[in-house]
Amino acid sequence: MTYFYYKTSSWNSQPQPNEKQINLWNHVAKKSNWRIVQLPNGYYQTEYLDPESKEKEKWIDVTRRETLEGAESSIDGSIEHYQKKLEYTKGPKVVKTFK
Repeated sequence: MTYFYYKTSSWNSQPQPNEKQINLWNHVAKKSNWRIVQLPNGYYQTEYLDPESKEKEKWIDVTRRETLEGAESSIDGSIEHYQKKLEYTKGPKVVKTFK
């Protein structure tokens, strides 16, 4: 005889980020923690400084772009993305109330 076990679950809210994630988001939301390097193939790579590195400077590669402008706009987009994530850690944003 075979028994089947079914389990369902639901989320009451989004999973909450932990302190480590929030610290990373704060770190990568600052442009001073980013850099662009040119690779031997001519592409540009965006990197951010690892906040948990025991070494003095350890960089984490993120994207590769064909142009310097594309790489910089990629960094700007990443910063905007993480700033939005940080905004939502403050709780729900009230957009309309009713009387």
